[in-house]
Amino acid sequence: MVNARRGAISRLMWALVIGLFLGALFTRLAVLFLPDGATREFLTTTVSASLGPLSIDLIAIALVIGPLTLNLNALSLVGILLVGLVIRSWL
Repeated sequence: MVNARRGAISRLMWALVIGLFLGALFTRLAVLFLPDGATREFLTTTVSASLGPLSIDLIAIALVIGPLTLNLNALSLVGILLVGLVIRSWL
């Protein structure tokens, strides 16, 4: 039961990560090839959320991570949806 849940969470995380990368690729292609207009503006308008910087000081080791930023737009959602459909069809 625990391994099945861990596998499902793992697949979900991989789908999100790969979908976000695919959406970023779609966004870059839209910026390069779509003419200026409402469609391009709608597809490439991004909402950003950031966290950080996060600093951890363990006396012997100090680590600073960040800031971590998540950019989300319509094409990112399309990328996540496509990866989710592919994963669902394979399993």
